[in-house]
Amino acid sequence: MRVLVVEDEKTLARYIAEGLRDRAMSVDLAHDGTTALDKLGSGEYDIVVLDRDLPGAHGDEVCRRLIADGGRARVLMLTAMADVGDRVTGLRLGADDYLGKPFDFEELVARVDALGRRSRPALPPVLRHGGIALDSGLREVTRDGRPVVLSNKEFGVLAALMAAGGAVVSAEELLRTVWDENADPFTNAVRITMHRLRGKLGEPTAIETLPGVGYRMAGRAA
Repeated sequence: MRVLVVEDEKTLARYIAEGLRDRAMSVDLAHDGTTALDKLGSGEYDIVVLDRDLPGAHGDEVCRRLIADGGRARVLMLTAMADVGDRVTGLRLGADDYLGKPFDFEELVARVDALGRRSRPALPPVLRHGGIALDSGLREVTRDGRPVVLSNKEFGVLAALMAAGGAVVSAEELLRTVWDENADPFTNAVRITMHRLRGKLGEPTAIETLPGVGYRMAGRAA
């Protein structure tokens, strides 16, 4: 899942971004509304965590423009203005959810997860392919009942491949959805992560490489 965090308080923005990355999400940052609109115009996001009181373009304008432009991203408004009138205004602008500051981080994660399920076709809570099971809620992976401990990037790559249902996923798509906008398109990050992931999953090889095309899960889905 790819998330854009729009928050002018830089310490809070980094806190949110780092926490979501720990949940194997790809996170980009914007600290003002104008930058947020630029990023929304040039990239595809599943979720926008949007502060309402922003410099540059106000958060209300960012939300309004996103909806008017037909953006598919779900919007979670995150703001200190949390009385009923403010919530109603935000929702009428097109926001999908509203969370006031201060907030509990686990609640924020739960709301982002819920919006993510609405932003794309629903997937089962546990993805299965062959003997591999991936529980996105618990962030647990097993193969033939054996626990497999993965890094955030390894987990994100495996989740993307399993969600594809046997279809090929390109390295470029993995960089976009598992890393973030700062990822170098010429980096070996995907190849290195794939090598480590294959090693942890063990034999027989669970992931196929199609040279020049991408990667897919080997064999049949469960």
